[in-house]
Amino acid sequence: MAAVRQHPLVVMIGAPGAGKTRTGKRVARLLRVPFIDTDRRIVLRHGPIAQVFAARGEEQFRKIERIEVARALTEYAVVSLGGGAILDEATRHELSGLRVALLTVSAEAVATRIGDKRPLLKQGGVEGWEKLVEGRRAIYESLATRTWDSSNRPIDSIAQEIADWIGTGNDEQSKDGQ
Repeated sequence: MAAVRQHPLVVMIGAPGAGKTRTGKRVARLLRVPFIDTDRRIVLRHGPIAQVFAARGEEQFRKIERIEVARALTEYAVVSLGGGAILDEATRHELSGLRVALLTVSAEAVATRIGDKRPLLKQGGVEGWEKLVEGRRAIYESLATRTWDSSNRPIDSIAQEIADWIGTGNDEQSKDGQ
């Protein structure tokens, strides 16, 4: 008998600073399932992301990220992807057919959340972040089953809506959980 391939209950995607990790952890806790943050796995295996970028460059980082994403997408869990993971064509293909929650955030909100902690943001600040997000927006939106704006809403409220959505099994596309 062939083994049944497992997959995540939901995959969290969105721009850096949108709240994917914080929200994903809460969703996992509500559903009593494991939480996987692919960025965290990269840090555990390869060191801080900023150092990987500095020492190996973005291209090598994306190869490492691809491996961690592929592993995570075979696990029954709530999975949070790094903001740029969706740039990989194989990742986009693997996400088709999965339940994908897109978290969006305004530039004003992200400015207060992340400062210069992210390697791609150190160079361009909020303006650079806006350009980065605009370049990825169509990909994020094409992959999303549902979308939530985390700019001014409590993370706990969004997490509860996502957990409720998963519980209903209703995968019709919508924005802000509607």
